Parts: sequence; C-alpha cells; structure tokens
Amino acid sequence: MKIDHSTTLEDLAYIVCTAMDKSGSTAILSGGGAATVYAPDAYQSRDLDFILSLNFVGDNPSNEPLTALGFVEKGQTYIHPHTTFTLEFPTGPLAIGSELIHKWDTLRKCDQLLHILTPTDCVRDRLVWFLFNDDYSGLEQALAVAKLHPIDIPKIEKWCATERESKKFDIFQHRLHLLKTQ
Repeated sequence: MKIDHSTTLEDLAYIVCTAMDKSGSTAILSGGGAATVYAPDAYQSRDLDFILSLNFVGDNPSNEPLTALGFVEKGQTYIHPHTTFTLEFPTGPLAIGSELIHKWDTLRKCDQLLHILTPTDCVRDRLVWFLFNDDYSGLEQALAVAKLHPIDIPKIEKWCATERESKKFDIFQHRLHLLKTQ
C-alpha cells in the first residue's frame, strides 16, 4: 500500500507493522497510536510508537523495511515526505510500568497485520500518565478505549493497587460507569 497525504494513522500502522513482520521483526504498537486505533473518534495521535519484540531474526532488527517504505531516520524518529505522522521505536522490552507484557493482539486487514497492545493493556498504558503524572488527557484516552472495547476491570484494579494508585482507579471506574450509562 502506498503512503500518501491521505494515509490514516491506522493505515500507516498496518503498513509499517506488516513491513516489519515480513522482515522478521515483530513490532507492537503501543502508546497513543494504539489508543487512536481503538478509539479513532475520541483521540488522534500524531505518531506511532512501536516496541520491537526480542524475536527478530539475526543480530539486530534492521530499518531497511522502513527505508523501503520511504521513511528517513532523524534522530530517534522516522519521518516520511508524504505524511505528517512519525514513527518511533522506544527501547523495549514491552511493558506497562514495571510489568512485562508477553501477549498482545494481532489485528488483520486483508493481507496486512497489526500487532497492538490488547485493549486492557492499552487502557493501562494510557492510565500510566494519569496515575504518575496527573495527566488527565491520559485518563480521557483510557476511558475512550474502555468505553468501546471489552476490558479486564479486575486486572486494571489490581495493577492500580500494586502501583499504590487505588484512588485514581476509583476515579477511572466512576468516570467509565458514567460514560457507559449515557
């Protein structure tokens, strides 16, 4: 699929993930990009954060699939001349706070795929910003995903308790209840 000015963030995520997968690297979408895929009408990220799984072939994953798509590396960011969306590959491993993540979803669209945090882990990933930085935009992103997708509330509650943030979980749960009853 060609990347141009009309390529959506979600389409770009599928293109990049498929190219990485074909090269033997598993790139899992996390961060705001995952929230945008799960709740596109509620949140629109401007970049895609992929965490590379440690199952790549060879010594190190290559950026060759990205350059073949037309991306150019600038510092730690990849840019493309035909889209305003950028790519980043934060250092792994894939984790939510200090908890390592070993399972993710793989979505498919025709002959493309997208490895992405599960909706529950996407919610937790967005809640990190609320729990530790009082960032209410992170809470809003978490709520948007949780409203549209089944999530494991007990898992999120246990995680918040482990992080000593049960009061903020209560805020999340209360706001989610209000959203779902509207």
